[in-house]
Amino acid sequence: MSATRAESAPSKSAAPSPRPFDVPLPWTDAIWSRLQAARAADRLAHGLLISGPNGVGKRALARALAQSLLCQTPSAQGLACGQCADCRLLAAGSHPDLIEVGPDPESKSGEIPIDAVRLFAERESLTPSRALFKVVLIDPADRLNQAAANALLKTLEEPTGHTVLCLIGERIGRLPATIRSRCLLIPVPIPDEAQALSWLASRAPRADWPLRLRLAHGAPLRALAEAADSARLEQRGQCLDGLLEIARGRGDPVTIAGRWNEIGAGRILDWLAGIMGDLLRLGVCATPPRLDHPDRQDDLAALAQRLDPAAAHRFLKRILETRALGESNLNQQLLLESLALDWARIGQSARTGTGGSSG
Repeated sequence: MSATRAESAPSKSAAPSPRPFDVPLPWTDAIWSRLQAARAADRLAHGLLISGPNGVGKRALARALAQSLLCQTPSAQGLACGQCADCRLLAAGSHPDLIEVGPDPESKSGEIPIDAVRLFAERESLTPSRALFKVVLIDPADRLNQAAANALLKTLEEPTGHTVLCLIGERIGRLPATIRSRCLLIPVPIPDEAQALSWLASRAPRADWPLRLRLAHGAPLRALAEAADSARLEQRGQCLDGLLEIARGRGDPVTIAGRWNEIGAGRILDWLAGIMGDLLRLGVCATPPRLDHPDRQDDLAALAQRLDPAAAHRFLKRILETRALGESNLNQQLLLESLALDWARIGQSARTGTGGSSG
């Protein structure tokens, strides 16, 4: 399997924009084979928890499985045929045995509320209408609020016939342990870099895929999506240059934090975490096997030699803690200013050789 989506079957009707059918990504083939073997043996778990970083293909895997379970005549590999009556309903987005649950778009909280779980949790709602299975996709599952998670737990404890509850998420640690323990955990890993680069090249030839894949932390779908943003690499350069200017004592931390805030705290914190990781690697090895920002190795290596490793570790911890607060209502500008000022103190210590303090 080498594509993210299979071509949908030609339609004789004039129905506009049918949903494409998903195909598991190549590096998830082994997972797909195990799921299909469990299905063939009638041992497919009622609760599946598909996890992994953003952009590794876990959603393509989950949707392909749902389509496979609802298709009347799946292929030998288990893929939906795209032509049967059930597949036509799937393509139209109106199959009665596929339920998709996500955050309320009208809510500012971004949570999945209890009402969303109650809508499908009644026993009769979990009975297949026309297919052999009823499939519920809960995405992102880590957005279930406490009440919704409790309601879902009851459903997991009392599974109904051929019902498959598929939970998808990046931060599954946020889910209650009781839910995680009642699901089959299916981690989707970061693929081998060579395989990921080969796949990206098949999607679109670009000379900068190696760098973009590193900036996406090895996640091919994320690299592909971010490549469509022409300003992204320039903004990454602004983030890195600002960090170096502060460390060299040549830039005002508050002014630079303001520029970072214009780019977006989420992006900046992601890049800062990668930059600090590179500095720590370069501090112990002149040629580390992996860098997130390999095109700026010389600039980073010069700074890494002067940086206090303990202070750098503490600062990285602060970045990660701040990133975890990214979905809160805290003032993002103030968070970035605090980090920039803290980094300025570390930079001054690096220049004077007095040791740094962070946190």
